[in-house]
Amino acid sequence: METVTHIGPAFTDDRGEITNIFEGTIEHIAIITSKKGTVRANHYHKHIHQYIYLVSGLAETHCCEVNKPENKSMLLVKPGDLINTPPMIAHAQVFLEDSVFIALSTQKRHNGKYEEDTTAFKVVEGYINPELVK
Repeated sequence: METVTHIGPAFTDDRGEITNIFEGTIEHIAIITSKKGTVRANHYHKHIHQYIYLVSGLAETHCCEVNKPENKSMLLVKPGDLINTPPMIAHAQVFLEDSVFIALSTQKRHNGKYEEDTTAFKVVEGYINPELVK
C-alpha cells in the first residue's frame, strides 16, 4: 500500500533551509499543478515505483492493491509530505486545494514506456486517462 512521510528540513541557518526530499534511483521527474476538486492518476503501474512530493496545497491520496480492490486506504497529504507508491498499487489523488507537486518515478516517460507500464484503474470517481484504458 501507499505510505506518506513528512519530510522536514535537514539543515537550517540564516540563509534558509535545505530539505532532502528523496534518495534513490529516479529516471523521471515532473512538476505538476492541480486545481481544487480535480482527480489525478486513477491507475496503477506494473513496474514503476512512484513518489509524489507535495510542494503546496492539500490532497487526499487513495489506493488499493490491484488484486484486492476492496482493501482501500486514504491518507491526507500536506505540503512537505512524500507519497511512496510501489508497483501494482492502484492510486488516485483528489485535490482539496490548488496544489503543486513533484512526481518522481523509476522509469523514463518517453517513447510510450510510461503508457506500456500504466493501466487505468478506478480508485475514486473522477478523471480516467482514456489512453490508459486497456
